[in-house]
Amino acid sequence: MILAIDIGGTKMAAGLVTRDGTVVTSRRATTPQGADAETLWRTLTDLIAPLGGDVEGVGVGCGGPMTWPDGEVSPLNIPGWRRFPLRARLTALFPGLPVRVHNDAVCLAIAEHWKGAGQGTRDMLGMVVSTGVGGGLILGGRLVHGRTGNAGHIGHVVVEPDGGPRCGCGGHGCLEAVARGPALTTWAVSYTLLRAT
Repeated sequence: MILAIDIGGTKMAAGLVTRDGTVVTSRRATTPQGADAETLWRTLTDLIAPLGGDVEGVGVGCGGPMTWPDGEVSPLNIPGWRRFPLRARLTALFPGLPVRVHNDAVCLAIAEHWKGAGQGTRDMLGMVVSTGVGGGLILGGRLVHGRTGNAGHIGHVVVEPDGGPRCGCGGHGCLEAVARGPALTTWAVSYTLLRAT
């Protein structure tokens, strides 16, 4: 059994997954907003505690950016974790087991290529549109990491260079600033109110 973990700005999720990709059980917790590093860590450890019995390894998808493959994370939508040693902390929690941490959108691309819509496709871009926007690349049937593990991470491609909204990365007009879930909700509400007047 593999302990699979998904860490995002809105929720954390974890589950036990068989080698063929079958999810046996899963749990969720709300990601505490504005929390410090240790509160976030406790939320994660409380979430996975009931699942961590007899596992062969740990796989984590987390919002970025991060140092890869070291697994030190600084998710833009989780400000309490800046250069947080996620992989090292999980390795200490599960001594002797392999622990892998990668960008959540890269994990999505791998999963879709293996079991989902990308099966049989040699070239694809997997995209996450949630609290943030991310991407992962499969080219020639293989995952492309890039030098820093961020190849295909399209959320910070500038799509509105003139007067675009400020992004959590510090830039202006990034795809994430325009198209992430909360930004789309704000746009839809303002558009609806404008049409109603």
